[in-house]
Amino acid sequence: MDYFEKLKEANELTLKYHGNVVSFERALFLSWYCGIADCKFCYMSSIKEKIDKNKAIRNIYRVLAEAILCKRIGWKIEFLTSGYNAFTHKEIDEISQMVSYVVGEPVWLNVGVLKNLDFGSYVEGIVGAVETFDFELRKNICPSKNLEEIIKMLKEAKSVGFKTGITIILGLGEDKTKLENLFKLVKELKLDKIIFYTLIPHKGTIFENNVSPSTIYVSEIIAETRIRFPKIKITVGPWIDNISSIGLFLLSGANALTKFPLFKIFGTKVAKRIEQEILYVGRIPSGTVTDFKRLLSTYDYTKETKIEIDKKIIERIIEKRLRIEQFIMEYIDMIKKSVSKDTERNRYHFYY
Repeated sequence: MDYFEKLKEANELTLKYHGNVVSFERALFLSWYCGIADCKFCYMSSIKEKIDKNKAIRNIYRVLAEAILCKRIGWKIEFLTSGYNAFTHKEIDEISQMVSYVVGEPVWLNVGVLKNLDFGSYVEGIVGAVETFDFELRKNICPSKNLEEIIKMLKEAKSVGFKTGITIILGLGEDKTKLENLFKLVKELKLDKIIFYTLIPHKGTIFENNVSPSTIYVSEIIAETRIRFPKIKITVGPWIDNISSIGLFLLSGANALTKFPLFKIFGTKVAKRIEQEILYVGRIPSGTVTDFKRLLSTYDYTKETKIEIDKKIIERIIEKRLRIEQFIMEYIDMIKKSVSKDTERNRYHFYY
C-alpha cells in the first residue's frame, strides 16, 4: 500500500469510528522538576544541576486557573504531568481531585512510574512515557526510564479499571522498521490512546542541532497506526513552527491536537491559521483558539459533581476562589498582551 492509499484508508477509518470532531488538548505541568532528568531529548537534562525542587513545583492554584481556562474554551486536559519523583502519592491524589473538580471530569496522569494506583473516579487513565518504538535506541535515549516498569504499571492500571495510553516522540533517530514494536505494545497493553509528539531540538541537549521530523514521515506513522487500530484515540503534537502539517496529520488518523502554547497564541494569526487548517480538511474543532467570548465566559466550577471528591478538598478550593480568579485574570492579561504584540509586529507573517 503506498502513502496516499494509507492516508485514504486511515481517514475513512477515523471518520467511521471517531467522526469529524477534533479536540484541543493541553498537558497541565505540575512541576519542572525530575528526579531522573537524563532523557537526552529533554531540556531538563541540560539544566539538571540547576533545578531546585521546591522552586520547580508550581502553585496549585495557578494550575487550577489554567485548567479552568481550558474548560472555558473547550480544551481537554491531556493529562497532569511532572518529572519523576516530584510528588508523593498523597500529593498526586489531592491534585488529581482538585483539577477533576474544577473541570468537572476525570483526569489522566503522566507522572512517572506509579507504584500505588489507589485513585478514585477522579482519575480516568494512566499514561506511560514509552517515548520511542525503537527499544534499542531507547536504552541510550532514556537510560533511567525502565520500560519493563512502565509496562507493568500500565498492565496493573488496566486490570483495575483505568484507561491507558503512552507517549511516543518521533524524530529521535528511530529505525522506522521497528514500528511493529509499537503495534505489539498497543495490542499487548490494550491501550486506549497514543500521543505522538515530534522532536523539539532543545538547546544544550544532543539534539540541539537536529531538525524536527518531516510531515510526511510523521503522517505515515500516524496512518499506519490508525489502520492497525481503528478505534484507538490518536493525539498528535505539532509545534507552532509547523502548523501547516495539521491538516495532513488529521487526514492521517489523528483526532486530537496538543502541544500548542495556549497563552502565547490564543487570538493571534497563528491561532486563526490553526483553526483554518482543521476546517479545511473537513474537521470541526470542539474547542477554540480564537473566541474571546468563551475565554472571558464563566461557569460555576464549585457546583455539585458526581465525581467523588473529598469534601475537605472542595472546601479548600472554595476558600481559595479569589486567589484562583486572580491567576485567571493574570493569564487573560498575558493572552491580551500576546495578541497586542501580534497585531503590532505581525510576528507570524512568515506563515502566510
